[in-house]
Amino acid sequence: MAVVEVCLIPIGTKETSVSKYVAEAEKILMAEGVKYKLNPMGTVIEVDADRALEVIRKMQESVFAKGADRVYSVIKMDDRRDKKASMEQKIKSVEDKL
Repeated sequence: MAVVEVCLIPIGTKETSVSKYVAEAEKILMAEGVKYKLNPMGTVIEVDADRALEVIRKMQESVFAKGADRVYSVIKMDDRRDKKASMEQKIKSVEDKL
């Protein structure tokens, strides 16, 4: 299972607010049944690496469909194979060391 952070940045809109585009992309995650957590600077998803890329592409398309002329996407992926990883486990690992 991969932990992936994605940030979709709509460009070519007439407004500075992006919340309606983010909401549209989040609807894709809900419809696809993907575990996710929205944060102030992006969205973290927990899913198989291949599925992550498939879902992110659908998220990008939803932003285009909402009216953006261009979508700049930043994707960070932690695809760990030596042990099971999760969003919560990664945070707990750091907090345990504080």
